[in-house]
Amino acid sequence: MRGKISSTRWAALWVTVAALGATVLFGPASSAQQPVDPGPPLDAREGFLRAKLAHMTLEEKVGQLFFTFVKGRHADDTSGAADNQANYGVDTPGEVVQKYHLGGVTYYDAPRAQNVANPTQLNALSNSLQEAALESGAGIPLSLTIDQETGIVARMRAPATDFPGMMALGATRSEELTDKVWTIVGQELDAVGVNWDFAPVLDTNTNPANPVIGLRSLGEDPELVADLGETAVEALQETGVMGTVKHFPGHGDTDVDSHFGLPLVDYDRDTLMNVHVNPFKRAIDAGTDAVMTAHMVVEAIDPDLPSTLSHALLTGILREELGFDGLIVTDALEMGALAPFWSQREIAVMALEAGADVLLLPSDLDEAIDGVMDAVESGRIKEKRINQSVLRILGAKYDRGLFRDPFADPAEVDQVVGTPEHLAVADQVARTATTLIRNDASLLPADVSQDVAVVGPAASADTENRLRELGVNVTRVPVTTTPTAAERSAAVAAAGNADLALVTTTNARGNAGQRQLVAEVAGTATPTVAAAISLPYDAGFVPEADAVLTTYGSRPVSMRALADVLVGSAAPGGRLPVTVHGPDGTVAFPYGHGLEY
Repeated sequence: MRGKISSTRWAALWVTVAALGATVLFGPASSAQQPVDPGPPLDAREGFLRAKLAHMTLEEKVGQLFFTFVKGRHADDTSGAADNQANYGVDTPGEVVQKYHLGGVTYYDAPRAQNVANPTQLNALSNSLQEAALESGAGIPLSLTIDQETGIVARMRAPATDFPGMMALGATRSEELTDKVWTIVGQELDAVGVNWDFAPVLDTNTNPANPVIGLRSLGEDPELVADLGETAVEALQETGVMGTVKHFPGHGDTDVDSHFGLPLVDYDRDTLMNVHVNPFKRAIDAGTDAVMTAHMVVEAIDPDLPSTLSHALLTGILREELGFDGLIVTDALEMGALAPFWSQREIAVMALEAGADVLLLPSDLDEAIDGVMDAVESGRIKEKRINQSVLRILGAKYDRGLFRDPFADPAEVDQVVGTPEHLAVADQVARTATTLIRNDASLLPADVSQDVAVVGPAASADTENRLRELGVNVTRVPVTTTPTAAERSAAVAAAGNADLALVTTTNARGNAGQRQLVAEVAGTATPTVAAAISLPYDAGFVPEADAVLTTYGSRPVSMRALADVLVGSAAPGGRLPVTVHGPDGTVAFPYGHGLEY
């Protein structure tokens, strides 16, 4: 799907640099010298990469290690000049790329980077940034990266296809749907010029209180995570977009959000390897391009350093024990798990010493780069070590065709992104994932002739509108995340005047106000359905409801599917990918549970 912009120029450069390879490596031929056996001939790839490396300055090499945000929606956009000046001392995204010889740019939405407005704009941004990269320094194309995990973490939204998240896929148990989803993700990213996705997530979510993974995980069973994760990364990479499995060695049993603090896990080595590392091993064996590190301390391996800075984890386990020779990319170096404890200079150097290749999003790019440059000049880090990572980065760009043609064809955007066929797959996943957990007295499916009250936190207009399309008379009463007495009273009044009440919850497990709302609505004479529209763990905390559904997220596509399943226009097809416990800690609904109509 790459366009043909500047391909003639690149073809000429390709031949020229490949031809330089032998000269750079072995020196020019001399009739005065005796013939010397140069050893096995280099293949074209190796010759090209080493020739490219030989013509790079140390600054250009170090620049390739760093990926950061730029603010603006085109390489020449000055709308973010104030922020770019504050962070980088230049005005435009293109100038940031050129100043630092960046290896990559990470796209993000407002307010921080304001990169994503719509697919057409993103395509133009990608192409303009590539032009900026090619016109400066070593002329190396960019890795253009994004967090497109699906579900709650997706930087590119509608009109791109907006899928339910990974736990919804886990509920489907379907390798076929997983393959379709991640093929579409890759095709749409490729069309807008994104060549590297920081996804899929392969954390095994064994801790219901996990504040940072949760719905981003496929579930609690390492084999399910490994099976569908392997399918996801293979499908994504088949489209030409690089994949990244994260967050190694597994962020699923933490109770601290590493954006704000440093998690620590104290399970033994067997649990680490069999439960949390196993999906990463499977993805590595399947050929994942990259692995992203987690900022967390694994006491059984390295009680002193988080994974991102731990030689024992990144080199000892990931490189040596698991045999991974692809790209190791850090999670954002600015995060609260690292930044309070070490300077950005030291974090960057320690990550390289641990074995990382790509240093992602330092809070102070100048400090981080200066730290690496000083470490090389002082001898703390050998330039040979820098070369190893740069060759991996250049090799990944070579393998994805970026040296031949890094541009995305603008004509592909409307033909690929958010097509009716792609949207239909999103609908299919959402409906199949929706799980019927309890259905007392066969309350569901509901009759479309009933009056339905939709109440609760995030009670969605998408659910209301879809029910109306299906012929249902609806009253909707949204309330805040912690419903007040007045909000609960309004919800109860609406339910009392309806034939059926649908109460949405987003954290009944941890929010007494939401539990009270469900109890008060269920205390009316109106049959009550509780819908956990975030984590399914809520299902164990709403015993008063007559029926319970879970959607694994509140994206619009899932809220429409909730309406379809409520009235039987679609059948609930999901099975719990996690165990649901009650308030007393006993199992309320086991892993794999799911009812049918």
